[in-house]
Amino acid sequence: MKLILSLLSFCLFFLLPPESAVAQTDTVVIKSDTTFIIPDTAIITKLPVGKLHRKSLMIGDSIPVEVPDSIREKEHSPTKATLMSTFLPGLGQVYNKKYWKIPIIYAGFGVLGYFVITYSNDYQTYKNAYLESIQGVKDGKYSAYVAQYTADQLLASRDFYRRNLEINCIFTVLWYALNILDAAVDAHLYTFNISDRLSMRVEPAPLQFTGFSCRPSSGVNLSLHF
Repeated sequence: MKLILSLLSFCLFFLLPPESAVAQTDTVVIKSDTTFIIPDTAIITKLPVGKLHRKSLMIGDSIPVEVPDSIREKEHSPTKATLMSTFLPGLGQVYNKKYWKIPIIYAGFGVLGYFVITYSNDYQTYKNAYLESIQGVKDGKYSAYVAQYTADQLLASRDFYRRNLEINCIFTVLWYALNILDAAVDAHLYTFNISDRLSMRVEPAPLQFTGFSCRPSSGVNLSLHF
């Protein structure tokens, strides 16, 4: 009897494949920056865009396996968003799906453009009036200003509007650069991994008595979970 059992054990040992071979027949290897061993029952799903903005592999129904960052970054290009906002302000924000920023961008350009045009017209007016004043022209195009103000007043007004014009031109350039920077930063954070476990809790909490004081005191307890 023992001889028969020994023969059966010996046959089973050589006839059955090892566990490693069985495991390999049920796996699929995904070659990327990081190698994952995924069962052949895994399905590719896309998580809601408003939640994590990324694709993941779902093993069964519960365990997500994240796709490497080098793959996810190809889906949204910061360089493309920067170039789009450079050529047309607000276009990079459209690419980043930050549509609410577009009215703010063009409202800023509208206000700055209004002041640039206004100060430019005033600067030209007082500059020409000053020239007519020092040249002794009494019936020129700006004779009303020449008759109302002295040459020194016209010169001071010209310098005032020229300074304001230059300041508003600088602000316009800075606003344009801020539009490009905003598009680039939003594009970099577009695929930023925000964990569902990240949370903050603020609640009132009693404080311990200090020294010889017996008066109760209260405070705030701040808890971070990540």
